Parts: sequence; structure tokens; C-alpha cells
Amino acid sequence: MTDHVLVERPDAYPGVQLIRFNRPEKKNAITRQMYARMTEALTAAGTDPAIRAMAFLGTEGCFSAGNDMADFLAFAMGGSMGGEVLDFLRALAGATKPIVSGVDGLAIGIGTTIHLHCDLTVSSARSVFKTPFVDLALVPEAASSLIAPRIMGHQRAFALLAAGEPLDAAGAREAGLIWKIVEETAVEEETLSAAARLAKKTAGSAAHRPRPHSRRPQRCACPDRGGGEAFCRAIEKRRGARRVRSLHAPVGRSLPAIATFMEQF
Repeated sequence: MTDHVLVERPDAYPGVQLIRFNRPEKKNAITRQMYARMTEALTAAGTDPAIRAMAFLGTEGCFSAGNDMADFLAFAMGGSMGGEVLDFLRALAGATKPIVSGVDGLAIGIGTTIHLHCDLTVSSARSVFKTPFVDLALVPEAASSLIAPRIMGHQRAFALLAAGEPLDAAGAREAGLIWKIVEETAVEEETLSAAARLAKKTAGSAAHRPRPHSRRPQRCACPDRGGGEAFCRAIEKRRGARRVRSLHAPVGRSLPAIATFMEQF
């Protein structure tokens, strides 16, 4: 259902586009249709001069429990990761306008890694950030294994992404994953107010944000000696081939772990 993701432009916060998870009965678990709706919103915001900042929010007590496991199993059985997920991740990583997120309660899987691509994150004290990738026989998503160590250091990133250790709000702030901790009832107001303040900035500053963690170099760093650029392109091609194989090969091996995980709910 498209109403599981609400896209709003609150009148009280000019220049802000809000993307809100609205599936509280399933702890805001994200389906492919929800990913597609968020991609549309991010893409539209990128070309609309009236939108100068974006915000993500969940519902009371839950930002997102991550991917909808039943939906994931349905397309994983066919050996595909799902184009909707990849399209969303590309749109999120490539966004050029400031993104502010607000978390109250659970933030699991993509519910945690999405904040690595946000510029500011507000959290309530009761929030918990957890990435059970290894428990599901999966690898970390959304470039989190690259971005998280840069933000929080190897030890904390490994504990979060590989060991599956949760971070409470205080730990997330100390690690640099979130900006500030506020009362549960203040998360939405603080998030949208921060986004509105950013929206007021000029187009030459906050409206076009630098993305030091998620952007790849625009040019090859190798000296062009005897085909250095071509060499790097060949390396990237081989890496791309390995990534494609990795998207398909492990799916079957992950299914028993995913099924076991689903039995807990």
C-alpha cells in the first residue's frame, strides 16, 4: 500500500519534504512498494527548487524494524535482490539536499543504516539501533561497512554490523550515528525544525550538501601512466562482476536463517 509511506510538505516547515513510515502494525517494516514510493519522493525532491531539505520519520515507538521479511523471502526465492531496494539506495546516497531523520524506538537493519546517509539524526532516549545482518546470513547493506567505520571507528562499527550488538541512544550519539537526544514527544518537532532551518540556507551552502562518506571519487586517483585510467576501469568492472554474483549466490544459503528469524515474531 502506498499509504504505508506518507510524503508530505508540512505548511509549518517551509521548504521541507517529509517522508514518513506509516505501517505501525508491522513496526514499519519496509516492502518493495514502500521502497519505490521513497525513491519517487527523493527523486522528485532533487529536482524541485521548492524543496530545500528532506526529513525521515517513523511512528511512535518505532522508526523501522527493517525489511519486511515475508516480502524479502518472496523475491529472494527467485534469486533477485529487488530493483526497488537498489533504486532507493542509489537515490538516498545520491541526494544533494540536506536530510534530517528522527528516531523514536526501534531502528533495525535498514532502519539503522539509513541514518548513515542522513546529515542530522534526532533520537529519543528509548531508541535502539541494531543490525542483525550476520544473524540472517546476510552482509551489511547500503555501504554501511564503508561509512560506519569512517564515522564511528572500526571497533564500534564491527560491533554494530558484524557482531550485531545494539546501540542505545547514548551509545549512538557517542559513536556519531546521531546528533542529539530529545524527549520522545519532541522527536518530530526537533527533526522538522532542524530541516526547516536548513531549508532557509542559501542554495550555495546547505541546499547542496557535500557527501564525503557516501560519494565515490569522480576521477581515478591513479596517475595516467600507460593506461592507468583504463586499469582502474578494469578493476571496477571486476569488482562490479563480483558484486553482481554476491547479490545472487548467497540468497539460497540465507533462507534457513531468515526463516528461523521470522519464527521469533
